[in-house]
Amino acid sequence: AKLRCKSAIIDGEAIVQNRHGASDFEALQSALRKQPHSILLYAFDLLHLNGKDLRQETLLERRDALKALVGDDDESRIQFSDGFDGDGNTLFKACAERALEGIVSKHALAPYRSGRSRTWLKTKCFTESTFVVVGTDRDRKSGAPRALLAHTDDFGLIYAGAAFIALCGEERDRFLAEVERLTTSWSEFKSSRMNDVKWCHPKLKVEVKHLAGSKFLRHATVRAFAR
Repeated sequence: AKLRCKSAIIDGEAIVQNRHGASDFEALQSALRKQPHSILLYAFDLLHLNGKDLRQETLLERRDALKALVGDDDESRIQFSDGFDGDGNTLFKACAERALEGIVSKHALAPYRSGRSRTWLKTKCFTESTFVVVGTDRDRKSGAPRALLAHTDDFGLIYAGAAFIALCGEERDRFLAEVERLTTSWSEFKSSRMNDVKWCHPKLKVEVKHLAGSKFLRHATVRAFAR
């Protein structure tokens, strides 16, 4: 995209939209490798413009300058991210009802500060769903045990991703004992990236808290046994 300026530092988020216009995390991962032309940058803040530091200006002033810079060309790969004034709780509920990932809230009169602060908040939409356990492994970074999960449709089991096991005490012991009892060499979802997996028969169902708006599990934890 071409902008009418000598230089600019823009704060924004790269996304790929699905057919409903919502951001699609899995599609973004694929596009980074195969279709970078499908990626959009939604710009929401302007830090520097033509050598001038704007970070001490208010958010309203910075966004006015950003909107004038980006313009309203629907074909541009850089789009201005519109804001919403009003009650944050109402907006958050609307996002949750549409299974969107969440909202970002910024104080309209605040200067720019790197990182999170009381004037820059991200509120994520979490939901709970039922999945069947197909195995366990360990997280590469922390070594913590994870449950490998799937859901069912008319064609059988579909792998959904992994979730950390947030069960405690007797419930955690019961979970691990059930996985051990159901252990099998069955490995329908085996891939080259899965190491040290203990597969099990898909009999154990659990309730999982996870981030909304994604085909695969993100920020997921096993919270309870399914009833």
